Amino acid sequence: MKYRDVVIFSGHAFKVPQNIQRIDHLATHGWQLRYGGTKLFSDHTTDGSGAAAALEAATKELVRRIATLPAPSRLQQRPNHNKSSDLPVGISGPIVRQRRGGRVRDCSLAVLLPRFGESAKRVNVYIGTENTYTPERFEQALQRAVALREAAVDAYQKASTRAMRVAGKELKDTLRSGPVPAKATKAVKAATATAKAPAKAPAKAATKASTKLAPKAAPKVLAKGAVKAPARRAASAR
Repeated sequence: MKYRDVVIFSGHAFKVPQNIQRIDHLATHGWQLRYGGTKLFSDHTTDGSGAAAALEAATKELVRRIATLPAPSRLQQRPNHNKSSDLPVGISGPIVRQRRGGRVRDCSLAVLLPRFGESAKRVNVYIGTENTYTPERFEQALQRAVALREAAVDAYQKASTRAMRVAGKELKDTLRSGPVPAKATKAVKAATATAKAPAKAPAKAATKASTKLAPKAAPKVLAKGAVKAPARRAASAR
C-alpha cells in the first residue's frame, strides 16, 4: 500500500494511504474515501483535533471495501472524442499496408491489450487483402478483436484486484499495530514557525520602540554643559 505525507490546516501531519483524500474547504474538514464510491469521514471538530480519529475510521472502511469489492478500473472506458472511427475503445483500423515483397496490400485491425504491471501489448487481427476484403470479413475480424480486448481487460481487472487484496491485508495489519507516523516535513516546520512568529514579533517591536524613545542624548548634553559653565565663569572673573 502506498502512503503519502499530508499536513492539514492545523499543522498536524498524517501518513495517509492511497484512495483517501483530505478535504479542508470552508467549514468542511475530513477525509474522503475514494474506493467503490466516495464517502466523507468528518473530523467533527473545527481545530483539527478530530482528524486522527476520522482518518482511522476512513482507513477501516477502506480495508473493508478492498476485501469485498473489485479494484476500481484504471482503464479507459470510452473512445476519445477525436477518434475518427466508431470502433470500441482499444481497437483501431482498418490499417492498410503493403508488406515488403508483396504485390497487394492487406488490412487488419490493431488491438491494444492491457497487462497489469506491464506495458500494454499491441496485436493485429487480420482482415484480408485488397482483393479478398469484404464487409463480412471485417465484422468477423472485429468480433475477434473485441474478444481479445475483453479477455485482456478481464485478466487485468482480476490481477489488479488480487494486488489490492494483498495491499488491504497489509493495511489491516498496520491498523492493528497503530497508525503510521508521518515524517516531520518542511510544511510542518513552516506551520510551526508561523504559529510562533506572531508571539515573538510584538516583543521585538516593543524592545526597539523603547530603545528609540529612551532619552540617551539629553543627559550627555546636560553633563557637558554643567562642566563647561563653571570654566567660562572662572575665565570671565580673571
